[in-house]
Amino acid sequence: MPNEFDPRLFSRLATNRTSRRRFLGGGAAAAAALALGPSVLAACGSDSGSSGETSTSQDSGPASGTLRISNWPLYMADGFVAAFQTASGITVDYKEDFNDNEEWFAKVKEPLSRKQDIGADLAVPTTFMATRLHGLGWLNDISDSGWSNKKNLRPDLLEASVDPDRKFSAPYMSGLVGLAYNRAATGRDIKTLDDLWDPAFKGRVSLFSDAQDGLGMIMMSQGGSPESPSTESVQKAIDLVREQKDRGQIRRFTGNDYADDLAAGNIAVAQAYSGDVVQLQADNPDLQFIVPESGGTTFVDTMVIPYTTQNQKAAEAWINYIYDRPNYAKLIAFTQFVPVLADMTDELNKINPGVAGNPLINPPKDVLDRSKGWAPLSDEQTMEYNTAYAAVTGA
Repeated sequence: MPNEFDPRLFSRLATNRTSRRRFLGGGAAAAAALALGPSVLAACGSDSGSSGETSTSQDSGPASGTLRISNWPLYMADGFVAAFQTASGITVDYKEDFNDNEEWFAKVKEPLSRKQDIGADLAVPTTFMATRLHGLGWLNDISDSGWSNKKNLRPDLLEASVDPDRKFSAPYMSGLVGLAYNRAATGRDIKTLDDLWDPAFKGRVSLFSDAQDGLGMIMMSQGGSPESPSTESVQKAIDLVREQKDRGQIRRFTGNDYADDLAAGNIAVAQAYSGDVVQLQADNPDLQFIVPESGGTTFVDTMVIPYTTQNQKAAEAWINYIYDRPNYAKLIAFTQFVPVLADMTDELNKINPGVAGNPLINPPKDVLDRSKGWAPLSDEQTMEYNTAYAAVTGA
């Protein structure tokens, strides 16, 4: 696999991530309302399955047979699948057919509600979708015996409120949501969330239109937390955004389309995704990314095992193989995302010191400690928060 960073590859990765992030925000509530049809509601009250039930072609002995995986495009290092097959003796049917969370959910919800095979033994949804599937009883737990390398997971992800001790979801890749700024435009370093409201930057600030990504760090600056959101803490953050919008401080609300304005200096400070700035810095060294002192948020894509799996043991063997640090370093060097495993510097250095030394790809512990994930939200909460925020953003 290549050891050099390819900006063209990362451009494609960034484009792919854009579609993923879109479904976490403004459109998520409407999509959820459409996706959560009668069959899903019926499944909630039925005995069609439970998260602890295992459907597998193997009852004893080592993992073998065929493992079917559904993953996002451009999310797997060259040669990785072949290396796993050689090491395990398991045949992998690997598909890059997971293009966005809601689209995938709409495709699998009917067969899952009837406990019918969906053609995958392991899939990689984003955290909010994994928790929805678990709430419906459609995921198997991952056994501790099959996942001995779970000890390598970052402590903040192991203890996350969405899945304490990671019973049903194994984080795969993560990223940071923080602030990017153009040092040439600001004339100074940015350190805090309140720096967004400096009158010197009037009309040159952008915020995300996505409710979770836009509001999480603002809530943290006000003493709240996305790990324990409430109507009051979310509304307090929205009220501040409305105040700053009315003052003319905010130029616009964006998805990933802040990049050009930020690079040109039209935007001095923007809410941003760490991965985007990796790409942008290659052309503009004035661009910087920070997680505010009060904190930022994270997004995490996770590996889960549907309760219709035909090979539970092989799925667990795949997860455990990925959680071996030397193996995982190959994935990080390819994807350029933030590792979900702790203490990755030494292994990354063996492959590409440039990746290991990049704080946007391999953040220091203090940055990770300030980065929090959202608690799982009900569909009612998602609709409430998105609607209230959209009333300000116009999204």
